[in-house]
Amino acid sequence: MNTIIKQIKTIPLLLLGLILSNTVSAQQTLSLKDALNYAIENSAKVKKSKMDIEGGRYKVQEVRAQALPQITGNAGLTYNPIIGQLVADLGDGTTRSFKMGQKWNSSAGVQLSQQLFNQTVFTGLQAARSSEEYYNLTSQYTEEQIIELVAGNYYQVLVNRQQMNVIDTNIKNVKVIENIISNQYKNGLAKKIDVDRIKVNLTNLETQRSQILNAITQLENQLKFSMGMPVSANITLPKTELTEVTQLPELSDSLNFDNRTEIKLLDNQDKLLSLQRKAYVAEYYPSLALTGNYTYSSQSGSFDFLKSSNTAIGFGSSAVGLTLKVPIFNGFLTRSKIRQADVDIRKAKEDRRESVNSLNLAYENAKIQLRNNINTINAQKKNAQLADEIYRSTQNNYNNGLANLTDLLDTENSLTEAQNSYIQALLNYKIAEIQLIKSNGNIKSLAK
Repeated sequence: MNTIIKQIKTIPLLLLGLILSNTVSAQQTLSLKDALNYAIENSAKVKKSKMDIEGGRYKVQEVRAQALPQITGNAGLTYNPIIGQLVADLGDGTTRSFKMGQKWNSSAGVQLSQQLFNQTVFTGLQAARSSEEYYNLTSQYTEEQIIELVAGNYYQVLVNRQQMNVIDTNIKNVKVIENIISNQYKNGLAKKIDVDRIKVNLTNLETQRSQILNAITQLENQLKFSMGMPVSANITLPKTELTEVTQLPELSDSLNFDNRTEIKLLDNQDKLLSLQRKAYVAEYYPSLALTGNYTYSSQSGSFDFLKSSNTAIGFGSSAVGLTLKVPIFNGFLTRSKIRQADVDIRKAKEDRRESVNSLNLAYENAKIQLRNNINTINAQKKNAQLADEIYRSTQNNYNNGLANLTDLLDTENSLTEAQNSYIQALLNYKIAEIQLIKSNGNIKSLAK
């Protein structure tokens, strides 16, 4: 009995533990890798691209069906109120009429058709397999775009949170100064205008904090939306994701863009266009098909042909044959299609050349941005350290009566600006780094 009571008493503790564990799980920090993997699994765009792969397989089956036997069944029932007659000359100057059929006619049969040679169908099978590859590449490209988008949004949130920390530190420092000036004013050692100025500065900082807080909320919502996560979910990002940058990554003079998904898509498009042209040329080819049919017919003078009746007559018929179709002239329709396909192929080659040039441009710009950003980061880091030293020195001088309030507020604003510039330089570097990784064709490495 005591054991049961002890077990009952532990139930609320177990429930409390479950609640606490769920709370911790709900507030668990979301690393960049976690965010990217979540987006790959839950993004609506990625899911739809995978559905396109599934739909592509069904399209392949649709085309393949044209090369398989085509079997159809048919049945019919006809009532003839007035039966037509055939007039025959008996050869002795007299004629006689004969009824053609019965009032009730029924038939049921099956037909078979099998393509033996049809170049258009065979080319369509090749195009279907290439289109399946196209959907796979499109899905892969969609994942890469989502990774790029989520990574950019992720760093945007981190930067704004860093700026929030800067504002919070500045508000804390200004409140200390406000307390000092207020005490000095009460003791007649400071002017009221100094108290008002520090209050105005504090109000401005709190307004900036409110604006940054709203921006963080909006950016977090945008991040969750791009990930495919419910906007109402709670997320916490670790501070360590926006680390300091000390040196540039290894940069090569040129890259092989053949492993880029965009280029693979264009190459696949060229293949599909070539197959489309081949399909148009196949319209000049003859086609050969095997056909066969079997039909059972029944005729009766009354609606009793389904029964064993002396008035019902039933008979079957069948046929097997070959059907050959030879195109002769269609008003140059096929020639026009082929020439249009030639134009599309030439345009696709120009698109590929332009895309390679565009990828080269993106890579070169990413290298330039990385070099510029690393220089900016180093300069802004030193600038922020110097601004912090100047602010602390000015604050000490102000406390000792060697500096006025204007100098103190100016150095405080300079410190805030230097710190924000350093954080913004980190963001610019991360964005350029994402572009460089994408240019190398390794954007998915961010999620591994």
